[in-house]
Amino acid sequence: MSALAFTLLAVALVGPVPVVLARATWPLRAPRAAIVLWQAVAVAAVLSAFSAGLALASRLFIPESGGRPTSTIAGEIEALGWPLWLCSVSIFALTVVVGVRLIVAVLKVAIGTRRRRAHHRVVVDLLGARHREFGDARVLQVAEPLAYCLPGMRSRVVLSEGTLAAMSRAELAAILRHERAHLRARHDLVLEAFIAVHTAFPRFVRSRSALNAVRLLVELLADDVAVRAAGPGPLARALVACAAARTPAGAMAAGGPSTVIRVRRLAGPPNSLALSLAAYLAAAAVLVVPTIAVAVPWLVELRRLFQI
Repeated sequence: MSALAFTLLAVALVGPVPVVLARATWPLRAPRAAIVLWQAVAVAAVLSAFSAGLALASRLFIPESGGRPTSTIAGEIEALGWPLWLCSVSIFALTVVVGVRLIVAVLKVAIGTRRRRAHHRVVVDLLGARHREFGDARVLQVAEPLAYCLPGMRSRVVLSEGTLAAMSRAELAAILRHERAHLRARHDLVLEAFIAVHTAFPRFVRSRSALNAVRLLVELLADDVAVRAAGPGPLARALVACAAARTPAGAMAAGGPSTVIRVRRLAGPPNSLALSLAAYLAAAAVLVVPTIAVAVPWLVELRRLFQI
């Protein structure tokens, strides 16, 4: 029962739960807390998947008639029967596959993203010019308004000549604060973790809802920092100006497909402390309650098993 509960919980946290949570509108008023909730859902999904495999593995050590746990395949099959043994081994193998895919995905995303950023950083340093007024920002001779950042140890904020020509000083200040907020908070690491989890689970159970929602939420966090520095009006105009710009691989751009939602949010009600507190409590519940309710009986049984 523990293995079944863990399996159902993992599937729910990877598929249906993200879909429902992504449709909610309250995260727009509590983006930081919503990200914490999304992280709790992702961690709980991974832990549930591994716990399902461990719970099933423990079924392979059911005591024999003499009281000792089975130690051979023949003894396991005799104790469980062919159907249950095959089911246990199959799901345990699937759990191992998820674990291996998670490790591979983390390494692949980390190495690939940093390689693309390093290459693009070299191009920006060669073609871009430092602007005295904007400090660390590089300015490219591109007519299209664009603004993005390249996170990492050698981070860069990149603007275009079109951005300087199209925006006022207040709008430039807002867009620069937005990009620097990404760099300071390392929002790229948050996104990398969700990309890795999304890649690790099989396609038939996973959903892109979590990844898309977190991409929007990190932009909202950067928007909030920019609003405190320059106000909602200049930021909204700057976002609209950069809305059609294409984002280079590995970069985090101010514009993009979420611009309309973000501009509407700037004209809406402020962030809600009550919603934030509720989201933090929900995140704690997602991690703690299922673990206690499902894991404790299994751990007690496992302890009894190996004490025989």
